[in-house]
Amino acid sequence: MGVSFDNETQRFVFDFEHDGVDDLVSLTGDGYQVEAFGHCFYYGYEFGDEVSGALRTAFIHHVKFTDRLQDQPDLTQFIKKAVDCLHRRINLYDFNLVVMPESSSQVNQYMLRYIYRFAQPMLQEVELLKNLPTNISFDMQAYEKQYLNDVLENGRPRYTEAQKQQVRDSIQQMLDLIHHKDYFTIARDVKKSRFRPYMTQFLRFATKADEELCATIRQQNVLIIDDVTTSGSTLGEILRTLRILNEDNRISIFSLIGRHDLMADAF
Repeated sequence: MGVSFDNETQRFVFDFEHDGVDDLVSLTGDGYQVEAFGHCFYYGYEFGDEVSGALRTAFIHHVKFTDRLQDQPDLTQFIKKAVDCLHRRINLYDFNLVVMPESSSQVNQYMLRYIYRFAQPMLQEVELLKNLPTNISFDMQAYEKQYLNDVLENGRPRYTEAQKQQVRDSIQQMLDLIHHKDYFTIARDVKKSRFRPYMTQFLRFATKADEELCATIRQQNVLIIDDVTTSGSTLGEILRTLRILNEDNRISIFSLIGRHDLMADAF
């Protein structure tokens, strides 16, 4: 199936029987599994290579922010098609836990309700919320180990102590600014920053019980879901949050709309 845009009516048209060469969005079918973040990443739909940024944005907004999603049969069928494909690939009955980010969109909740049709009765879910900007921190120890303490081929340090301190001061100034911004401004401003992989605590567990659940689940099948994945930054933050508790689980990732070159600019 595919989705096209009717210029005359200025509406998106869903065709659940056929793909077209001019489709904006197409069901990925058997080709929708890639390796990302060290885990299996599945995605239901992908935009065509020639689709403009404006149309991509308009369609994402249409999917995520349509009022009363349950009253939109095309959109609900659009979601179900992707989850049906996912189930054929990974057997959702085998999963023990679903993790998803907080979202103003209804899509994640609808996907979760539909997943329950396939899942085992004991399937549990956890929602991760956006943290307060004042709680965002920087892993200076990891950054120093990766960069500041680098040495040249002759064994001499690449950076002087004065240069290292200058970088530390710059990072602290950046954090001070971040702590006074709103969450969405932060997400936009730091997405392409070279410091992005070392910034932590963007997300938090909705409840202490959820955190304890994730800490105690070991060697189980965990599914992370999200509605739309463009840069991959949200998925990366979910994985970071889960890794802090343990790394023993078998994690799969699913996005309703994704991209095969996700890791090209994930951070």
